[in-house]
Amino acid sequence: MKKHLIKIAAAAIVVFVAILVLVPFFVNADTFRPTIQNELSSALRRNVTLGHISLSVFTGSLVANNISIADDPNFSSSPFLQAKELRIGVQLGALIFHHQLHIRDFIVDSPSIQLIHAGNGTWNFSSLASGASQSSSQQSGAAPALTVEQFKIENGSAALSSLPASGNPFQCTNVNLTIRNLSLSESFPFELSLQVADGGSLSLTGTAGPIAQNDTSLTPFDAALVIKHFNPVAAGAIQPTYGISMLADFSAQVQSKDGGLTTTGKASASQLKLARNGTPAPRPVDIEFNLSDNLSTRSGQLNDLAIASGGVAAHITGTFRHDGAEPVVNLHLSAPNLPVDQVEQLLPAAGVTLPSGSRLSGGTINANLAVSGPADALTIAGPIELDNSQLAGFDLGSKIQGINPISGTSGGTEIQKLYAEVNNSPQGTSFNNIDAEVPRIGSATGQGTVSPTEALNFQLTARIAALSALGNMVGGILGMGSNSSSGSNSGGIPLIITGTASNPSIHADVTKMLKSATSGIVDKSNMQNPIKSLKGLFGK
Repeated sequence: MKKHLIKIAAAAIVVFVAILVLVPFFVNADTFRPTIQNELSSALRRNVTLGHISLSVFTGSLVANNISIADDPNFSSSPFLQAKELRIGVQLGALIFHHQLHIRDFIVDSPSIQLIHAGNGTWNFSSLASGASQSSSQQSGAAPALTVEQFKIENGSAALSSLPASGNPFQCTNVNLTIRNLSLSESFPFELSLQVADGGSLSLTGTAGPIAQNDTSLTPFDAALVIKHFNPVAAGAIQPTYGISMLADFSAQVQSKDGGLTTTGKASASQLKLARNGTPAPRPVDIEFNLSDNLSTRSGQLNDLAIASGGVAAHITGTFRHDGAEPVVNLHLSAPNLPVDQVEQLLPAAGVTLPSGSRLSGGTINANLAVSGPADALTIAGPIELDNSQLAGFDLGSKIQGINPISGTSGGTEIQKLYAEVNNSPQGTSFNNIDAEVPRIGSATGQGTVSPTEALNFQLTARIAALSALGNMVGGILGMGSNSSSGSNSGGIPLIITGTASNPSIHADVTKMLKSATSGIVDKSNMQNPIKSLKGLFGK
């Protein structure tokens, strides 16, 4: 009896396999091609073409070769999507015995997708499926168009470009998308993952829908965004000319509703660079952000962007627009009383270069900066002040050429105050109304510039405290009140700073000083030779 049952089971299996093998020969799946093409074209509002369709009984699906979905003709004559294979899950019983087509799911294998963003803010998929659910609902008793249990894209690729063309397209690989219970008139859950250049990855998981009637790109959604190992420059998301780069991990909650997009999240950024002339920060920096964007007007609000290092943060707020070739910003950076030791690593990232072998230690830094203009040509302007700090490793007293070395700064230069009004642009950086107090040396005022090649050109007027021992005689001899470069500081010594920030060259302008000194002598008969008096002062 046992052997008999085994034989019956084996025979049943053979018959079942035979049916699976033979059914495709008796069912001409390709006859469904016009119907499927028409339904997809109607639902997507785009011309959809399919190649030969065969039946795979083992997977319970129709397999269509060479699928193509046309693009919006206002964007491109090339296809919006192309794939070598589309698997359409169907109910086999209804198909085989009743010749009826009941679609369960769509699986697009290895498609190539072209995403194009126009200058007016629309996308080439803005008109995709636009109005489809509305047309369907207007038909009495008609089911919503394109309702399936599951829609999947597997191992796809996508290229994101702009119109008119600007730069290289943003490339994505290994694109995988899963949508369950897809309906054009209801919300549905989705999962999206992809990879970008330099090993970066992105995942977006949430719900979306119903599909927006007038512009598919305005379809509401609420999703969690996770980005790993993202290099925005290598990926093409940020142009190298912006001067901003990083290698970052992001996590955020993204919501889109009624044409408004809000994003709240945080990031950990290594190798952060914030300025064209900056160098990457040596340690990771924490960033928290909250922004809102009106997708219709292509303008937004940066509610807060906090760049934190060592538990303290600089905050950036303001507005931005992305309705042109380049984003345009109008932002404000506030950094009140930040401890220098905790933000010192951010200074190189912001383009601040210190003399070689030196570093700032202790004290606080204050900055109130306006950041404005197109992203590739930003202007950063406003006051910066450094208080009660030390430039460790830099002996300023021995660096001033033209006067004997001033002692007391070999262990580092103490800075009681350093104030300047800064204006940084692609043309270079200017420093106006400089006011410096260096206790062991003296004070200085003036202005200067740093070229795009980091060449220094500063003219300062200094009061050297170490020279006060010469008393009123030096003050009378120098008589710089009306001739100083600043025009406001009598008794000053002109200083010229050239070279580069990493290797500055500081010169006392002795010639100018002596000319002014000799012109200030009224009664030579009652005064010793001023040149002899100054020889010891300047080591001549």
